[in-house]
Amino acid sequence: MSSYPHLLEPLDLGFTQLKNRVIMGSMHTGLEDRKRDSGRLAAYFAERARGGVGLIVTGGFAPTWRGWALPLAGSMNSNAAVRRHQPITKAVHDEGGKIALQLLHTGRYAYHPFSVSASAIKAPINPFKPRALSDRGILKQIDSFGAAASRAREAGYDGIEIMGSEGYFINQFLALHTNKRTDRWGGPSENRRRIAVKIVQACREAAGDDFIVIYRISLLDLVPDGQTWDEIVALAHEVEEAGATILNSGIGWHESRVPTIATSVPREAFTWITRKLKDVTSLPVVASNRINMPESAEEILARGDAHLVSMARPFLADSDWVNKAAEDRAEDINTCIACNQACLDHIFVRRHASCLVNPRAGRETEFNYESTARPKRIAVVGAGPAGLAAATVAAERGHNVTLFESADEIGGQFNLAKLVPGKEEFSETLRYFMRQIENTGVELRLGTEASTELIKSERFDEVIIATGVTPRTPSIPGIDHSKVVSYVDALTGAPLGKRVAVVGAGGIGFDISEFLVTGESPTLDLDTWKREWGVGDPADAAGGLLEPDADPPEREVFLLQRKKSKPGKGLAKTTGWIHRTALQHKQVEMLADVTYDKIDDAGLHITIAEKDSRVLDVDNVVICAGQESRRDLHDELAAAGVTVHLIGGADVAAELDAKRAIKQGSELAASL
Repeated sequence: MSSYPHLLEPLDLGFTQLKNRVIMGSMHTGLEDRKRDSGRLAAYFAERARGGVGLIVTGGFAPTWRGWALPLAGSMNSNAAVRRHQPITKAVHDEGGKIALQLLHTGRYAYHPFSVSASAIKAPINPFKPRALSDRGILKQIDSFGAAASRAREAGYDGIEIMGSEGYFINQFLALHTNKRTDRWGGPSENRRRIAVKIVQACREAAGDDFIVIYRISLLDLVPDGQTWDEIVALAHEVEEAGATILNSGIGWHESRVPTIATSVPREAFTWITRKLKDVTSLPVVASNRINMPESAEEILARGDAHLVSMARPFLADSDWVNKAAEDRAEDINTCIACNQACLDHIFVRRHASCLVNPRAGRETEFNYESTARPKRIAVVGAGPAGLAAATVAAERGHNVTLFESADEIGGQFNLAKLVPGKEEFSETLRYFMRQIENTGVELRLGTEASTELIKSERFDEVIIATGVTPRTPSIPGIDHSKVVSYVDALTGAPLGKRVAVVGAGGIGFDISEFLVTGESPTLDLDTWKREWGVGDPADAAGGLLEPDADPPEREVFLLQRKKSKPGKGLAKTTGWIHRTALQHKQVEMLADVTYDKIDDAGLHITIAEKDSRVLDVDNVVICAGQESRRDLHDELAAAGVTVHLIGGADVAAELDAKRAIKQGSELAASL
């Protein structure tokens, strides 16, 4: 008996069957947009089909050039596109998988000057203002969806997904937020949803009855003047009648100021709204967002919240996710921690998506851990993210690896990160690496301080130094005052008062501030999270958007930085705003252009913009002023003639960067 009977149960769609209830959700990788990357995209999908997923949905392809996300972005609007896609579908089918093409018209989210939408309203996240379509123009867009569906079938796809959520083109017609029209495509809700219904009809008629048509329906717009629940239900019924096969759930618009997929969002945060939809339609309904482990997915299905689950980034983290679940090896899954750092953050700066915990993602044709013909004895010093990656990849390839760690547990800086509110998922990465140590045969020596003498005495062929960083102590008069605490001590139990100044507003400073204002039990239950971010039921508030109502902060916190720029400006694009907003909810005072004059019994003396002097009457000053590399052992070994490599924080002590550390460790180990 499987531990996941509901998850692994086939789903009969009448004309075809899905082998389990797992959909690999659509996610743009950047490989969709250029013909030269078609082979890489085929290999990427084929590996996930081999991993056992029931149905793959591609990243978005535009049905017409006006719907491009970027100039010359991926599309399905020509015979040439059909030929380009045929090797992709063949690669998936050769591995026993099924694949659907997502048809994505970006509307006013298009990053080019030829965008079109329901009304001429510029999106706050886009510099380009769209043109409002004429009646004839709308009909042309509808026809383009039908033509694209027909081409998708010709290209070998098993179905399509029509993107009707996330604030894209169709969603822009559905909501009063962006639809100010007074003709047959605007005004009353039945007019606003007409375009969605017509598009589904066009796709069904063009592709035939034995073709999967998924409609991605927005259940929570999370913007002002979004859809009401009655409007959503009416749309679901009309889309079903128009020929949809499956309803996939979409949560939030890209411009919404509510996080929906970041690691701080509780797991299964939106299955309650999927259940509401499931109760009012006869179509199979898909739950999505913040589902990353088989136990969660099984519970969602077992309690009747959905018929299927959709996960996108978890298949970046581990292409073999379904196979491992089917083999009752959930402990071996490399879990998506929803950090966004190598996936969405890459896409927003026009880089190919990958994964922090799996740097092979999207690089399947060029980056593989091939077995070595000449096993070596390798020492890895330091069991933080860089060292763990290097040790386990090297051992996976057949090298004999000894991993030295001076602490009594693996993890390094990840053991601090997992204590930060909303970063509890980081513990999953440490669980995974511990399993990899066991599975690959790495000899782990905890509580062992590696010395030059020890390393030389054991005659290793290669030595990898991943000793990480130590907090930097800034030169501030009074830095040795009893009020001063390092960020390490703050996270690991140092007693702190009710008024705290945080020196340094980089990633660590923001993390520490969230830790300070949240208290000793940082994990939020779902109801509290919804209240603090203003997430409600669209039956009670249009779009499901309420006023945020955060609990009072545990401490009064001042977050300070020397730079003149806005605090948090250097944080990641897709999550930085979440951290800033969370601290604003907790009334953290953020100050820039600060000079630290001194620390004494009165508190922290500062000068702002070289003119405004203040004394912050605080109980403690937490120092988050950067790090310094720990590389003494590297220098000693190199001087002794040992073949030695330097990775992670020991190599570069910039902002703590697990993405760089794991990638660097993996690539080095793959090259040895």
